[in-house]
Amino acid sequence: MAAILPDLATQVLVPVAAVVGIAFAVGQWVLVSKVKMTAGNKGPGAGAAGKDGASEYLIEEEEGLNEHNVVQKCNEIQNAISEGATSFLFTEYKYVGLFMGIFAVLIFLFLGSVEGFSTKSQPCHYSKDRMCKPALANAIFSTVAFVLGAVTSLVSGFLGMKIATYANARTTLEARKGVGKAFITAFRSGAVMGFLLAASGLVVLYIAINLFGIYYGDDWEGLYEAITGYGLGGSSMALFGRVGGGIYTKAADVGADLVGKVERNIPEDDPRNPAVIADNVGDNVGDIAGMGSDLFGSYAESSCAALVVASISSFGINHEFTPMLYPLLISSVGIIACLITTLFATDFFEIKAVDEIEPALKKQLIISTAVMTVGIALVSWLGLPYSFTIFNFGVQKTVYNWQLFLCVAVGLWAGLIIGFVTEYYTSNAYSPVQDVADSCRTGAATNVIFGLALGYKSVIIPIFAIAFSIFLSFSLAAMYGVAVAALGMLSTIATGLAIDAYGPISDNAGGIAEMAGMSHRIRERTDALDAAGNTTAAIGKGFAIGSAALVSLALFGAFVSRAAISTVDVLTPKVFIGLIVGAMLPYWFSAMTMKSVGSAALKMVEEVRRQFNTIPGLMEGTTKPDYATCVKISTDASIKEMIPPGALVMLTPLIVGIFFGVETLSGLLAGALVSGVQIAISASNTGGAWDNAKKYIEAGASEHARTLGPKGSDCHKAAVIGDTIGDPLKDTSGPSLNILIKLMAVESLVFAPFFATHGGILFKWL
Repeated sequence: MAAILPDLATQVLVPVAAVVGIAFAVGQWVLVSKVKMTAGNKGPGAGAAGKDGASEYLIEEEEGLNEHNVVQKCNEIQNAISEGATSFLFTEYKYVGLFMGIFAVLIFLFLGSVEGFSTKSQPCHYSKDRMCKPALANAIFSTVAFVLGAVTSLVSGFLGMKIATYANARTTLEARKGVGKAFITAFRSGAVMGFLLAASGLVVLYIAINLFGIYYGDDWEGLYEAITGYGLGGSSMALFGRVGGGIYTKAADVGADLVGKVERNIPEDDPRNPAVIADNVGDNVGDIAGMGSDLFGSYAESSCAALVVASISSFGINHEFTPMLYPLLISSVGIIACLITTLFATDFFEIKAVDEIEPALKKQLIISTAVMTVGIALVSWLGLPYSFTIFNFGVQKTVYNWQLFLCVAVGLWAGLIIGFVTEYYTSNAYSPVQDVADSCRTGAATNVIFGLALGYKSVIIPIFAIAFSIFLSFSLAAMYGVAVAALGMLSTIATGLAIDAYGPISDNAGGIAEMAGMSHRIRERTDALDAAGNTTAAIGKGFAIGSAALVSLALFGAFVSRAAISTVDVLTPKVFIGLIVGAMLPYWFSAMTMKSVGSAALKMVEEVRRQFNTIPGLMEGTTKPDYATCVKISTDASIKEMIPPGALVMLTPLIVGIFFGVETLSGLLAGALVSGVQIAISASNTGGAWDNAKKYIEAGASEHARTLGPKGSDCHKAAVIGDTIGDPLKDTSGPSLNILIKLMAVESLVFAPFFATHGGILFKWL
């Protein structure tokens, strides 16, 4: 029985959903751009009470500050941040572009050599009775797909950064009218990035499948094997974006905090602090551009993993177009579901008080998950035949459409659970973070002990959630089930990214308010937005890590099938050595990234101290610091330091595959997956908790918090030290690890034909 949805409808639905997503992003951007960056005279009646009562009066009017100067300063600061971020990304992309070229050549040479660059058709790998296109074609198209994925990933990150630097000062200016207005501006800007990324990832993949199909024709096995290059391109760029951006932002952040807050007792983002511009630039290149590329990579890989398995199942063998594109249909419906969800935050409800911010963001997660569940049910009913077979390590397993619905839904809801657990452990509204804040009474050491314990403990429930979704989806639909579960977790990517990008935008807005010398009440509003943003950033990382675990398992399954390994037996020495070395890799990688942040921060601290000690009138605020030198230190350090960790991740699968063969490589992937997920979750939650414990003390919102404060107290200084230690954990090592897990798996899958034919040189000699 065929699917209810005709093929033509699928051909139309997918690109239309992508276009709607892009149109919605443009619409949100137009609304953000209506916030003017000029000090205009307000028309008659502008002082009248609006919805928020008298809060329509600008705070400046009450405090007698000159509005024109404030707006002009905001403009200058915004331009400085935007220029810094743009120049850094261009520098980074120059190096990354060079790497991309070299790696594209490697893909072509390795895959082309599988059949000795022959142009003759070969028997198919899975269906020996059919003829497939030559390995050389696979090499060419995999290389093209790799470049496509890489470019889309870079463009996603760059556009995200541009939108964020466009919106940050606008959020600051809107904060004068009330916290609700500022929230909407920051959230809309995040939505621009979320929808652009989700839609562009979908449309590029869809176009690639159709264009490659012109050459491949009926050879769907070859077509979708070549498409896996798209996921590899997306993730390899994300790795450099995450590591480079993470080193940049944390070197500046640690330098600014240690000298500014601990030694000189000046507030965060004080314009006298030389590292303050570099710190704000870092938020945009690490948290926005890096996160954008990272989630795009996850999305591309989970789609590719599902497509590869589907192409050797009944969908691919019988050339059923609509069921084949089931992963893309899920993403298309996801864009529409997120669109409905976003309107709840920006149009249907209005935030009037500070304590409504976090609940509004949580509602986004719940609403998008609920709406998406209905969407998945529809797609599974219309887009799949009632029963079909799925490839399961050499045999075809019969599966029903409601079983696939359950696979996607379990991934979706596991994502929500991981999000909520992350929030519980990193938000200062709950006891875990308040306990960490309380431990600062006895100094930094106890703060560090409590923070580490919190991070380790926060791993428990997410791992159970991931384990349950793996067990259920694998039992129902083998590796295809796991791949679509990962897609389910990422199906609400547009909302997830909107919530995630909102954080750094609010953080920047607060920095701009402080630097422009605006009223402390505005700073309180932006701080409230920022504290909620910290938690949502942790939730975003939770999603990224959870989906990375599922994606890499699905890719691992596809790799094992492609490399023709029947079983992976841990008791064979070949596999076990891979397993134990794989489990070590996340530690090696984390060591590299942490040390890079440490050495870059060291240079930054020395430079900031030098400026405070040698520039006369800097502490008094009569002369300006030299911001440019600090920006240069961060840029140089991150470009130099991102190469070794990147090389470690990209070269390990190649070296292991070539010298030790596919069995050892399968062990390596399993080991890296198992240990990487644990470290990634604990690192990002520990860092998030320390950061919010510091904010809890600074805000002094509750009786308990006031006994620990105020800013500058011993308790506060201990909290700042914890936050500083947590910075590289939550923004460099933690989030980069999920890329390590996925990237090694997708790279092994792309090179699987080569490893299966020519790999394992050492064992062949022995």
